[in-house]
Amino acid sequence: MQVCLVPWARRGLVPLLAALVSAGALAQASEPGRGREMAAELKKRFSAADANHDGLLTRDEAKNGMPFVYRNFDAIDTARTGQLSMAEIAAFFRARAAEKKAGS
Repeated sequence: MQVCLVPWARRGLVPLLAALVSAGALAQASEPGRGREMAAELKKRFSAADANHDGLLTRDEAKNGMPFVYRNFDAIDTARTGQLSMAEIAAFFRARAAEKKAGS
């Protein structure tokens, strides 16, 4: 299943995804329910992008379904496998949130 979005929707999803994951990582300690909501949204987006339903995103799957992940694919794929798991993506966003928190 390929998700086709108009350009304004694609631009809107990137900051939304980043906000969802970052907020989810930060909200888990103070608002456990909110953190679960954010994690569920990320899982939903990951599942929609995972065209072959193997639990991993290739670069093409990320390009078609998770543009922010696509643009940061190499930074997320630290093991250099050419595929991303949900755990790798979540770890990337947690690290970004920690960096932002440390910088503020």
